[in-house]
Amino acid sequence: MRQEIAHIALVVRDYDEALDFYVGKLRFELVEDTYQAEQDKRWVVVRPPGSTGTTLLLAKASKPEQEIFIGNQAGGRVFLFLSTDDFDRDFAHLRAMDIEIVRPPQTHDYGQVAVFKDLYGNLWDLVQFSSQHPLAVTS
Repeated sequence: MRQEIAHIALVVRDYDEALDFYVGKLRFELVEDTYQAEQDKRWVVVRPPGSTGTTLLLAKASKPEQEIFIGNQAGGRVFLFLSTDDFDRDFAHLRAMDIEIVRPPQTHDYGQVAVFKDLYGNLWDLVQFSSQHPLAVTS
């Protein structure tokens, strides 16, 4: 049996401002941006550069009940983990893009990590796992 998580829905305020951040600043790739007339919404999917795994579905909040979760999908905890093959390169890029760093780089047994905020305030780990870690990303 084989299963995978295909998408993680990330509630956003606006499709285009979310694309500006994820594609423009984080350098994610736009996988799909399709208008769905029957629901009057867009199906917007992005993924980290070079990734073939789970993608983010940028889901525009369409009800007040959804709007309250923009920027706080994990109750203030780190919500998403962006694994990299070059921590220093990607951390320097975050700084160059004026992305808010919440916790500076630290080294742990599992690898190097820093915490940053996305445009809405969701917390992310930028992490480069050590070469022995089962989730290590290699070039």
